[in-house]
Amino acid sequence: MTHRTLAYEVIADKLRKAVLSKSLPDGTVLLEGPIGALFDSSRSPVKKALVTLEAEGLVRRFDGRGVLAGAEGGPLRIRITSEMLGLDDEGSASPKTFAWQNFYYDFENTVILRAVFGRFRINELALARHYNVGRTVAGDILNHAAESGIVERDEKSRWWINPLDEERFRNIYEVRLLLEPAALKSAMQRIPADTLETMRQRLIEVSDRFPQIASAELDSLEEDLHITTLQYSANGEILEALKRTRCVLVAGKHIQRAVRGTRPIDAFMDEHLAIMNAIAAGNYPLAEQALTSHLQASSTKAKERLQAYLATSKGTPISYVLD
Repeated sequence: MTHRTLAYEVIADKLRKAVLSKSLPDGTVLLEGPIGALFDSSRSPVKKALVTLEAEGLVRRFDGRGVLAGAEGGPLRIRITSEMLGLDDEGSASPKTFAWQNFYYDFENTVILRAVFGRFRINELALARHYNVGRTVAGDILNHAAESGIVERDEKSRWWINPLDEERFRNIYEVRLLLEPAALKSAMQRIPADTLETMRQRLIEVSDRFPQIASAELDSLEEDLHITTLQYSANGEILEALKRTRCVLVAGKHIQRAVRGTRPIDAFMDEHLAIMNAIAAGNYPLAEQALTSHLQASSTKAKERLQAYLATSKGTPISYVLD
């Protein structure tokens, strides 16, 4: 039987070669999020790849977030590029060919629009049959969804859709209102200036083209602020807690599109830019105020969209969902 190359194996191979060739200098800080972005991957395969390399003695832990490349030196905080990892090489295995990614958006959309009606069990074998893939690919799909809190696995290894009713939306936004400003306070002091400027310029460029923009670009902007920026917080406990709130970011886009149809998604770039500008100026009170206002507005819109969707929709049978 032919072995199908798994996502973490591709990532581990590229990182291994980069460490051994010194294209990743000894002591370079390797973080799951930025590496995942380069591979267009979730954090789970990156985490497994780093564990593999740690076992091989190619990376090591230190008193900080992430791991360090090589056996000595560091911590060296530099921007890791696709060129450093050999992702631009001709014939390089493209991370975009990971099988689960071909089906994930459809799965995510289907599950989110069912989650608003309650908690339901997912049959992993039926999911594999639905997409005509193996159990490994179906598992990759489910594990990626679990990272955003869309689904969860119980103690008997059964998969469940997490409900996303109005009460849960409200509770999650309350958590975000408490934790995101707190995470931002220390993140402002640690985020590299060039990283921040790249995100600011991306906001401006997309805003100038609105509404002629792809949905993936809007997703990237949301991730820039609510995930990438906050990942620089010094409080790892807050970051872990915030991972469970990411489902509302994902759910919001699908519910909004279902309600609005082909009409443009509401623009949020000005709100994000106000926050980014305050961060760049080192003005935490202003950044906190802008972030809080943005989250409050988002919470209100999310409630209205959910109510509009529920008023016009009903759950339809899904081959891999047990009603």
